[in-house]
Parts: sequence; C-alpha cells; structure tokens
Amino acid sequence: MYLQQLSITNFKNYGQCTLQFVPRINLICGQNGAGKTNLLDAVYYLCFCKSYFSATDAQNIHHGQDFFRLEGRFMLANGQNCTALVKYGAGRKKEFGLNGAVYDRLSEHIGLLPLVMIAPDDTEIIKNSSEERRKLLDITISQIDKSYLQALISYNKTLQQRNALLKTFAERHFFNPALLETYNEQLSPPAMLIYTKRQQVVQLLLPLVQQYYGQLSGGRETVHCTYQSALANTGFAELLKQNLHTDRQLQRTTEGIHRDDAEFTINNYPLKKFGSQGQQKSFLIALKLAIYRLIAQSSGKTPILLLDDICDKLDEQRISQLVQIITGPNFGQVFISDTQKDRMQAIFTSLTTAPQLYYLHNGEAKLLT
Repeated sequence: MYLQQLSITNFKNYGQCTLQFVPRINLICGQNGAGKTNLLDAVYYLCFCKSYFSATDAQNIHHGQDFFRLEGRFMLANGQNCTALVKYGAGRKKEFGLNGAVYDRLSEHIGLLPLVMIAPDDTEIIKNSSEERRKLLDITISQIDKSYLQALISYNKTLQQRNALLKTFAERHFFNPALLETYNEQLSPPAMLIYTKRQQVVQLLLPLVQQYYGQLSGGRETVHCTYQSALANTGFAELLKQNLHTDRQLQRTTEGIHRDDAEFTINNYPLKKFGSQGQQKSFLIALKLAIYRLIAQSSGKTPILLLDDICDKLDEQRISQLVQIITGPNFGQVFISDTQKDRMQAIFTSLTTAPQLYYLHNGEAKLLT
C-alpha cells in the first residue's frame, strides 16, 4: 500500500498544493518552518482521522482561513485505488470519507490505511508518564484488531460514567453500591480483552525491538520491554473491590487498565533514567520499526512509514544503519524529512533505491528528483 497523490487546501502553513509520490522513498527537505512536518502530518491525518501534533482540528486551519481540506489517493495491496477525503470548517462537523462514502464513525477507518510515524518529540514516550506508552500500544493494536478498538472505546466511555458517579456520591453524600456494581460489570469484559491484547503485543514486539536496536547500536547494549499491570496479580472485579475506599475518597477509578504501563530498560536499568539521548532515540526508533513489522505481519498490509527530522540526536553510523533497514525488503513507502537536502542525497547515492526529493521553500514544493 502507498500514497500516490496528496492534495492540500488551507492545512497549517499550506494554502493549496498537490504532490505526487513514489512507492518507496520520498524525501522532504527544506529549512525549519518550511512545512516539512506539516506535510507528513497531512499524510498521517488521512490515515488516522486526526493530526499527530494538534490537539484540536481548529489548530490545523491555515491562518486567515475558515476551513481545511485534505485528499489522498492510495494504491492498495490488491492493486485497487482508494481516495480518502477530510473536510473541516470552524464551527462545523468534520466530514471524513473513503471513496465518496462519509463515515458515521471515524473508528471504522482505523487500520484500513496503516501507518507508523517517528517524530523528534516521540522520546517523550520513554521519558513521560505511562499515558504516553498506553496510547502507543492502543494506536498499534487498534490498527490490527477492530475488537480491541471497540473494547477501548467502550471501556473509556464506561470509565467516565463510573468516575462521574463517584463524584456524584461525594457531592450528594450518599452511596449506592448496587448502582456502582453495574458499571463495574460493564467495565470488566473490555478491560480483560485490552489487558490480554496489550500483554500479547508487548511479548511479540520484544524480539523485534531487540533485533532493530541491535542493528542500530551495533550490539553495544541490551534492551528489554515488559508490560506492567495490576491485573497480572488479581482479577478486575477484585481489583475494583480492593480500591473501592480509595476510589470514593478521590472520586475516580484509581486502578484498572487505564493505569497500566510498559517498562523499557537498557542493560537492565530504566531507560528513561540511565539512557543517553542517543540511546533513547535509538530505542524509540527500534520500537517504532518493531511496531511497523508487527502491523505488517498481523494485517498483511505494508504500512506507510513517516520519519520526521530523523537525523536529530543520531550519529552517522546509526543513521546509516537506519537507512539500510528501511530500504530493505520488509519496508514499503517511506517519507523522510530533513533540513539538509545535500545530506539526504548523499546518504542515498550509495543505495540502489532511487528516492524522490521535494524541496520546500516559501510555501511551495519543488520536485528535484
């Protein structure tokens, strides 16, 4: 699967442009602020129905305009074309459709056009709270398992309702255990499915992460990742029962799969405390490449890979190793952004894969190769 053509109207710093892409390596170069990241984000948006960076759709509208529009024509693995289209106007409902049919639920689109993105700030997945790591697992599994996505939607909705009920109990100074139990019973099935799927996926990712990290680092360190959950030691119903007093005091559900985490280590030490910037970036890339391979193996679809400012915090050896990996037979269409077109051209001159290069300047994209 690959993106053949992208049409952009009023998206971030773009007014209007249409770009054609090749099935393998696409280089996007230009100075800082030229729109490299925004271009990759437009590709991401067409696959996930949202921006990778902006919290709200209104933030994606070009300054001075009141709407944006993105259209992408994709070639699928079966040789057929499909067109994804999104239109959003300030104060209006977003419309997202495929081949002319508008989705009733955006969740129906997830996984149809699989994609993995690597951006400079992704190291926050390692350094920040467990929420970032759960989100990464959720995005990964949702692309290969529709039942997981529906379970996640159901769990989050019921969790909000349970938390609202706990707050109501505290405000009105009463407690109805039977009513609370109805929410507990609704939470349990999706919670156990989510827990099981996450645990399985982390186990499947581990050897792939170790393989790619070894290639990037030259085998100088050993890395590991494990899934951590209170459900490893007790059932979900019992977990809620054990924490009922605390839940009532804090007016929220204090334990459950929404509190789970993934632990990353390097040489048996926590990566976020003992890993250098280069080691953390290398692990992050290895993790995302592992996710790419897992999605490809599980879905039978070759995802699109987006690499934003990939040379940041990587030495020449690791960059060279990364390029060798992504130009290999296990990878499909790749987009790479960088500030230096000469550096990108030099990296790919020794390879048999001929890249296409767009140079961005003054709001325009010029095709150089």
